[in-house]
Amino acid sequence: MTVDHLRNPVLPGFHPDPSIVRVGETYYLATSTFEWFPAVPVHRSTDLVHWEPAGHLLDSRDTVDLRGVANSAGVWAPSLSFHDGRFWLVHSLVRTVGSPYKDVDNYLVTADSIEGPWSEPVFLNSSGFDPSLFHDEDGRHWLVNLRWDHRPDRPSFAGIVLQEYDPGARALAGEPVLLLRHDELVEGPNLYRRDGWYYLMLAEGGTGWNHGILMARSRTLTGPYELDPAGSLLTTRDAPDAPLLKAGHGELVSTPDGEWYLAHLASRPVATPEGPRCILGRETCIQRVEWTGDGWLRLAHGDNRPRLSVPAPRATRNGGSSGAAVAGAAAAPGEGPAEGCDDFDAPVLGPAWSSLRVPVDPSWLSLTERPGWLRLRGRQSQHSLFDQSLVARRLTSVHCRATTVLDFRPTRFDQQAGLICWYDTTTHYYLRVTHSEERGRVLGLAVSDDGAYSEPADCELSVEDWPLLHLRADFDGAALRLSASPDGAEWTRVGPVLDASKLSDDYGDRLRFTGAFVGVCAQDLGGTRVTADFDRFALTGL
Repeated sequence: MTVDHLRNPVLPGFHPDPSIVRVGETYYLATSTFEWFPAVPVHRSTDLVHWEPAGHLLDSRDTVDLRGVANSAGVWAPSLSFHDGRFWLVHSLVRTVGSPYKDVDNYLVTADSIEGPWSEPVFLNSSGFDPSLFHDEDGRHWLVNLRWDHRPDRPSFAGIVLQEYDPGARALAGEPVLLLRHDELVEGPNLYRRDGWYYLMLAEGGTGWNHGILMARSRTLTGPYELDPAGSLLTTRDAPDAPLLKAGHGELVSTPDGEWYLAHLASRPVATPEGPRCILGRETCIQRVEWTGDGWLRLAHGDNRPRLSVPAPRATRNGGSSGAAVAGAAAAPGEGPAEGCDDFDAPVLGPAWSSLRVPVDPSWLSLTERPGWLRLRGRQSQHSLFDQSLVARRLTSVHCRATTVLDFRPTRFDQQAGLICWYDTTTHYYLRVTHSEERGRVLGLAVSDDGAYSEPADCELSVEDWPLLHLRADFDGAALRLSASPDGAEWTRVGPVLDASKLSDDYGDRLRFTGAFVGVCAQDLGGTRVTADFDRFALTGL
């Protein structure tokens, strides 16, 4: 099958900080997960057009411990490479965010196969985040990362530093060397070598509306590095009406035929009275790039703005590879794919599901105790950074419907379960069932709005005689409507039209780096581990 173009984003929904590598004829894309578990999903493709899940690279507490990390902390900017027959993955584990401190450790894991097993983590340093490994032609390995400066009278983004990694000692060697310092905020460094030049690719301007990618080069590894005189290779800071905004943070890959492509992040905004907000978070896109005669990199279409439609590699256009057909990407925020239905018939959760900070285990989640149902045992509140019983899926479209069927019999006010529309512990909408001493089993709404918690009394329904609880969330741009039904046929709205755009990086005063999820959860604040059973979960396009 001949495919002429790829459509961006190639990985829709929350898939930021893409790292890309080719091994033979197969491409691999790894992305950040922050506080979500398992960490670092990887997708694979043979044509850059069609992508399929290939597992997660950090999938146990032995490889990453996220319990207690702050919102939007956790695993930042993984960088995947392949050298000497092995995959190498470096990543940051950030414990705190904000100023002045980051409390970050950088680690390395390796594996002979993308499926693992992956090695025990090797601690590298704590000087700053966004590490990557460069494997030079002489066989030496170099770690490059941002240096963070917490002092109030100094720039926090204190430059890009380089230090050699010694595989035999499993440690960094020598002293770090400062490669580049820039007046503009730069981070996310990656090194490449081509035609006698060392190229330094940088994320610039922060991860918001000013984001971009900047190139520098040097004849020697340790510099000095000169910045590209043309400015940003990629940005949308001067194009507020572009369909892909916040474009930046990328990595390069070459095809077997010698073509070059850039994987980068970008966001698709939804218009609101308060300005654009990106509910789906930062998504992974791919652009075709070319080297100029004087040795600088440029987007192949001639300017520095990302495109929704990009020419596929030559071999793909000529029918040489059809790739694996997987859920595709949308051309606009309203056209994302349906994610389908999970009837919970398998013995384990599928790869689309994520949990918060801790791995799924039988102590709080079971798919076998009641066959065909997902059973959750209630644990800590939806504000906890430690032990929540919550599993959720990324939104890949802002026009979608999530539905589930719940069997839950709480006997106390501190027991609850239901359908949750999630950004983080400070901001979410929770359609949940609990117990009232006066009314018995009740269904209502719990709202966390940038840290302000409320339970609107006028939203509460008595559901004592409902045999099962059908719960529904309809996302329609910036509007979110919650509904419930005793039979799945006659539905009752619960609460007003809610502002779905609050489930985004762009709402509130805190640093926020993830994206919207929808899922199911259960709480038991009395510690009796009450069970809540979910018959199915469907996420479909509207």
